[in-house]
Amino acid sequence: MSATVTNRTGRRIDHFEPEAALDPHEQRKLRAHLEQIDYAAFAANRKVLADAMGTASLDSFERLAIAAARARGQWVKEAIGMTANTGPLSDEQAARLATLRHAFEELIEAYEALRRMVERGYLSYQAKPAINCHECGVTPTGQSG
Repeated sequence: MSATVTNRTGRRIDHFEPEAALDPHEQRKLRAHLEQIDYAAFAANRKVLADAMGTASLDSFERLAIAAARARGQWVKEAIGMTANTGPLSDEQAARLATLRHAFEELIEAYEALRRMVERGYLSYQAKPAINCHECGVTPTGQSG
C-alpha cells in the first residue's frame, strides 16, 4: 500500500492510495468509495461549520489579521527589550517569550483555518465593497488610503 502524506503545522494526514497491483476495475471501485468518504467529510464540515459560524466576512479576516500583527509585535518588542541587557535570558523571560510566540502562532493558525474553510467551501464568504482597514489605513488592494 502506498500513501500520500502531507505535513501541516505538525499534523500528519495519511491518505490511502490504491496499490498499482490492483486491477483497474477494483481501483475505480475503490476510488469511488474514497470519493464518497471525502464527500461525507466535506458535507459534515460544511454543515457543522456553517451552523457554528454562519458566514465568513472581510471583517472576520481583518480582526484576525490585526490581532496576529499585534501579537507578533508584542512578542518581538518584548524580546528586543529583554535582550537590552547582555546576559542570558532568565527562565521566566524565556517562558514569557514562549507564551507570546504561542499566542501569535495560534492567531495565525486561526486565520489560516478560516481561510481554508472559505477556500474549501465549508463557509460562504460575505463580500463587502472595497473599504479601508479601520485601524491600519490599508485598502484591500494593498494601497495606503
